[in-house]
Amino acid sequence: MESKIEVLATVKIQQSPDLYKVVDILNRTLKHDDLMFGLALDQEDKEKAVFTIYRT
Repeated sequence: MESKIEVLATVKIQQSPDLYKVVDILNRTLKHDDLMFGLALDQEDKEKAVFTIYRT
């Protein structure tokens, strides 16, 4: 069985200590719709975070 993950959208936003809570609730709420959300620290600007939406 092949698992394919498609990137739907990516945006850089201002880093905030509570951003992970938003990503967590989105993942819990929308996992049955085959959506997954990711959050990573921007490698070039540590003040920014990269928010990504995936279809699984």
